[in-house]
Amino acid sequence: MNFLKNVISIWNKETRKFIVDEGVLVFFVLVPFLYPLLYMYLYSKEVVRDVPAVVVDENHSTLSRQFIRNVDASPDVKIVDHCSDMENAKLSIKTHKAYGVIQIPREFTDDLAAGRQTPINIYADMSGLLYYKALLSACTEVSLEMNKDIKAERLSGLSDWQKEVSVQPIEYEYVPMFNSQNGFSTFLLPGVLILVLQQTLVLGITMMAGTERERRRKKNLMLTDEYGSPIDVLTGKGLAYFVFYCFIAFYVLCIVPKLFDFNQLWHFFDLAMFIVPFLFASIFFAISISYFVRDRESCFLLFVFISVPLLFISGISWPGSNIPAFWKYFSYIFPSTFGINGYVRMTNAGALLQDVKTEYVAMWIQSGVYFILSLLLYIKLYRSKSTPESEVEIEPDLNVE
Repeated sequence: MNFLKNVISIWNKETRKFIVDEGVLVFFVLVPFLYPLLYMYLYSKEVVRDVPAVVVDENHSTLSRQFIRNVDASPDVKIVDHCSDMENAKLSIKTHKAYGVIQIPREFTDDLAAGRQTPINIYADMSGLLYYKALLSACTEVSLEMNKDIKAERLSGLSDWQKEVSVQPIEYEYVPMFNSQNGFSTFLLPGVLILVLQQTLVLGITMMAGTERERRRKKNLMLTDEYGSPIDVLTGKGLAYFVFYCFIAFYVLCIVPKLFDFNQLWHFFDLAMFIVPFLFASIFFAISISYFVRDRESCFLLFVFISVPLLFISGISWPGSNIPAFWKYFSYIFPSTFGINGYVRMTNAGALLQDVKTEYVAMWIQSGVYFILSLLLYIKLYRSKSTPESEVEIEPDLNVE
């Protein structure tokens, strides 16, 4: 009974403590509220369309003009100008009038007439890889279609059906699974949402720990004997953050994607069960590392910096099979690695809880490991409270005033 009473008391006091801290509220409320909206708005168009491109047509034939018209008719590329030579085309790239150049060589039709392969050169502004992707995809699709027509014209004495089978013996249809638009946002932003939850929790909790240590050094916080036991304090603090972040997680993972019509193939119960160990793992991970934070600002120097690397090594923006073994195992330290992979599969592919069992179990293991680590650190601080203040800096994390 005393345990439950202490936990509830610490829960209430910890909640009041971070509610009155404006800096912590920025990370606990403002960042989770605004960042997802910002990311979703910036990438809401999913794909790059009508990439401006210029043409250097050195052949000036009917076939070369047909190629250019077909590329311009594609949804990915828009021909904005015809240049007389490559120097003028380069100038268009430098002035950002265009982001790509299509060069058709002078011998284009001569090579085709002689039965030789002929190249079409593509140059892209590599400051944006999506420009290159759009330009290459459009030119490739047009080339494949024109290849079929050229082959069919050379087959004489055959019916239309026979020509169709000859030029394309195996018919194929390209359908991207779980991301029909090949959109940038659909595959990346779900991982960013999970990372926002973890990083804001870590920054807020470590900021509170740094603030308490600064107050201790300045002797603005009087020492008292009103300490709870380590298990009481840790449980109360963990529940305070968990309950508060249940509402934040619901907003970030459910409401924000709905506002922008992103994929939401998850089942609510399965998603809720999956997020529970993620939040606990993130909370106790943050409490563990807060032991090493010495001031209010030091958390920014590390955890803001590692946000992008954490996204990379999670295996969502770069294939996990190509990540070096060291960094793959290093990524297992962070709850975001398993949270990102599981949430992406649930929201984009409709995976159920049993389909992400590996990630689910891994996050429960992380929760247990970080809870035990936090408890050991709290026990160390609890034992130090009886030491005179002149001999040791007593950590206020266990103060439940």
